[in-house]
Amino acid sequence: MTPSKKAVFLDRDGILNKVVFRNGTLGSPRTLKEFHLCEEVPHVLKRLRQLGYRLFVVSNQPDVSRGLLNKGTLNDMTEILKDNLPVERVLYCIHDDQDACLCRKPKPGMLHDIADLEGIELSSSYLIGDSWKDIAAGSNAGCKTVLLTRDYNNDVEADFRIQNLNEVVDIVLQDLQ
Repeated sequence: MTPSKKAVFLDRDGILNKVVFRNGTLGSPRTLKEFHLCEEVPHVLKRLRQLGYRLFVVSNQPDVSRGLLNKGTLNDMTEILKDNLPVERVLYCIHDDQDACLCRKPKPGMLHDIADLEGIELSSSYLIGDSWKDIAAGSNAGCKTVLLTRDYNNDVEADFRIQNLNEVVDIVLQDLQ
């Protein structure tokens, strides 16, 4: 059986796992104690797989280069994702803005890398995120974009806006018709 050429690219923090508030500021988990998967995620990803979509995680993790997140802890978080979710690959950009790399969202480098490696047609794929950088990366790669509405992203425009992750299944089903 030929692997599907369509995919759903998922941001990690705020989509798959809960974000952390530190000193009134939104941030990514830095310890395993802070890393908690969102409850609806396993069911939603299982449904997307049943609909023929391959699943990949693409996430900026600049806290590594900033010295705030240990690479070993990041690897442990990745293992939790892989052990609990039907994702094929997890790609991170561990660079900071000033590094000017091609992988840091809003640049589409991570999506292009996966598409090249896996034979994914980006125009038949989705990116689900919760920030302008996620949506811009998806758009820059030629994907359909889905924004999970949060208090901090009301000014972000995407192809689709959802209130909870379960709604992405309806979007994909409509697209398949």
